[in-house]
Amino acid sequence: MDFSFDLTSRVPTVAALLLALFVGKIVSGLLTSKKKKRLPPVAGTIFHQLINFKRLHDFNTELCHKYKTYRLLTPTNKQVYTSDPANIEYILRTNFNNYGKGSFNYENSSDLFGDGIFAVDGDKWRHQRKIASYEFSTRVLRDFSSTVFKINAAKLAQIISEISNRKEVIDIQDLFMKSTMDSIFKVGFGIELNSLQGSEEGNRFSNAFDRSSSLILLRYVDPFWKIKKYFNIGSEAELKKHIKIVNDFVYKLINVKIENPQNPEIDSAEKEDLLSRFLAEMERDPENMTRKYLRDIILNFLIAGKDTTAGTLSWFIYMLCENPQTQENVAREVQDATKNENDTNFEDFANLLTEEAIDKMQYLHAAITETLRLFPSVPLDSKVCFSDDTLPDGFHTGKGDVVFYMPYAMGRMKYLWGEDAEIFRPERWIDPNGFFQPESPFKFTAFQMKIFAAVLLYFFEFKLRNQKEVINYRTMITLYIDNGLHVYAVPRQKVRVML
Repeated sequence: MDFSFDLTSRVPTVAALLLALFVGKIVSGLLTSKKKKRLPPVAGTIFHQLINFKRLHDFNTELCHKYKTYRLLTPTNKQVYTSDPANIEYILRTNFNNYGKGSFNYENSSDLFGDGIFAVDGDKWRHQRKIASYEFSTRVLRDFSSTVFKINAAKLAQIISEISNRKEVIDIQDLFMKSTMDSIFKVGFGIELNSLQGSEEGNRFSNAFDRSSSLILLRYVDPFWKIKKYFNIGSEAELKKHIKIVNDFVYKLINVKIENPQNPEIDSAEKEDLLSRFLAEMERDPENMTRKYLRDIILNFLIAGKDTTAGTLSWFIYMLCENPQTQENVAREVQDATKNENDTNFEDFANLLTEEAIDKMQYLHAAITETLRLFPSVPLDSKVCFSDDTLPDGFHTGKGDVVFYMPYAMGRMKYLWGEDAEIFRPERWIDPNGFFQPESPFKFTAFQMKIFAAVLLYFFEFKLRNQKEVINYRTMITLYIDNGLHVYAVPRQKVRVML
């Protein structure tokens, strides 16, 4: 989901925007002085973000060191940015009903996200939240998900082992993306995508899925996207092509499931994959649970599971390569928790990762959480203000304002984490008795991450291809490593793998 800007080709447009910005600033100033509303300090303009786009999150972090809450001047709507925890809790919880996706986000993203949970507000959001909460509380789905994760973690370990034996470099981020897509697809649809094994159909869907996400993000900075969509040219023509691939594939699966349900005698509560369970609800409520709505729910689920897991695991391995003692501590904890003293293959070891064993891996949980603190899955997110309001810090937000909150910047604030805020230190999450302190809000994805991490770190030690290589993020909706993460996987000497 990467993109770049060519400012030189848009000089007239930029000039017009600058003029509009200047006029808007004067009008805004007059209105502000008249109403005497306390506005956040101006930290710059949206053009500063364009100039610093490749390092956008670090640019925002620098501004956050000066202001907990600030605004950027734009030619259109007002943009407020905050790293104040009190403001964020207010937006996401206390006054939740006044802040949502809004029509602006829906208009930009609905071609891919549809009416899924990442694009909608109100009744549809609550309906999907309720469904997800209920489904993932059921033992059948949890057991099925756990089995899928273990199988795919073992497959991934096997591929890494083969590459390691050839002493070749591994782009482990690419493997994580394929493996987590396979896992989430199996849980979501109940079929094997096999992108990790090079399935042509699976990779075609995955590539179209990822490219669609990239082009959707491009709309947020491309003022001409509606024109291009109308004439079906450029990026919008490409987006239309990729979304068709995604839709054809998903609707094909839905139709196959409807026409040939597996074990129709089994009660819906006992069916495993999400699609089968949602199809049962479609029979109960065909007016609301349409095939289109079903497609939207499942695709949003895939987006959440794949991107969150693959990105975080990549940064996690990078942090362990940079902190070899932490890597050894995690590997030792995995060995102690599983109490495995025998030669074993990847699949057999994965099966040792019961909930009880995973729960013992407190330091692993802390290391993953510390990774998320510094490299959050969604580094920057936004809500639209629905009616005039005042944030806990006293700053005014108006109807239609876009309010951004910044997990990436927050993880680097000394006033929140102390003088070592920018240092990777999992121990900050461990209490004096050796237990992880806060409860993670990402239970489903964290469980998958821990299974993959435990399997890989039990069998391999990871080292960067080049210790001097600078690792940067790509500026995207989710936080991926730019150009992948290239590592060597060295088999641990005390572990002998049975093939």
